Amino acid sequence: MSDVQATFIVSAAADPNGISVSAQVANNANLVIGGALASGGAVTFDSHRNVTITSGGNDSGITFTVTGTDASGAAQTESITGGNAGIATGSKIFATVTQIAAVGDPAGTVIAGSGSTIQATIFAGRCRIKGIYLVSTATGGTISFRNSSVTGTALMQYQTPASVGSEYPDIPGDGMVFSSGAYITYSSDNATSATIFYA
Repeated sequence: MSDVQATFIVSAAADPNGISVSAQVANNANLVIGGALASGGAVTFDSHRNVTITSGGNDSGITFTVTGTDASGAAQTESITGGNAGIATGSKIFATVTQIAAVGDPAGTVIAGSGSTIQATIFAGRCRIKGIYLVSTATGGTISFRNSSVTGTALMQYQTPASVGSEYPDIPGDGMVFSSGAYITYSSDNATSATIFYA
């Protein structure tokens, strides 16, 4: 019997107003979490990812506090400085978002949504990656396979083609060992899903 297992990771395209649609937000008030990704006043992402805030006016002098949970399920917050009539991109990765609060008085409308930065666990222990199946988008980019954590050393990287299709990157020999767990980081601009085979 084979000991090969698989992890499937799906990543929809970034949705800039998927958390909260365009609306005026009062001074020090919460955004209404009611976008297409929301259910019951909260958002659970398809894959763990970052958050974006888009301002209709100049909000560079205020911040927005995002509250939710991280990839492990622990409570997490992030303070994102607003943009000047544009998008501000968060750097922390969220599994869920339960609240976004303006810290200050937004100058115009505000929307909030899902970003394109994806981080996921393949297997949280020693393993050997044996095979990869990817569905790429029309935008090429780099997919990194990391040891130990989503910020660990990239032991293997793959450049996706700038075309929509299925990819089977070759892993020579018996595969590649990840001594402290295997993790993947990439942009949903470059791939919509990945199936990773490991043992």
